[in-house]
Amino acid sequence: MKGFYTLEVKAHFSAAHALRGYPGDCARLHGHNWHITLFVRADKLDELGMGVDYKLLKRALKDAIAPWDHQNLNEIPPFDRINPTSEAVARELFLRLADTINQPGIRVVAVRVAETCTAAATYQEVEGLVA
Repeated sequence: MKGFYTLEVKAHFSAAHALRGYPGDCARLHGHNWHITLFVRADKLDELGMGVDYKLLKRALKDAIAPWDHQNLNEIPPFDRINPTSEAVARELFLRLADTINQPGIRVVAVRVAETCTAAATYQEVEGLVA
């Protein structure tokens, strides 16, 4: 039986957004303290017994969200064209972080975005599945 390790780091940022076309209050500009969880798969451990150094994962996540902190997401690509929903933010972060982190034996497997303590969206890709 072959196993793997799932590493998890968290970060947060504050930003405003408005959901275009939404039939309710969320169509108006409002803000959230967005809480992000990054999940990374490591197939093996290094000589120190780590899959990936948490410091590296935290830095990559912090760098990915830094341009959005204290901004109106509707004014920042790609959210100037698509609605800045939790789902869209999760997918965008997943793609950005995968470009930075993925290497043989190490892969971003999911990104969770919570805009409140009771509502979150997770984006993950399934290997071999074509969207």
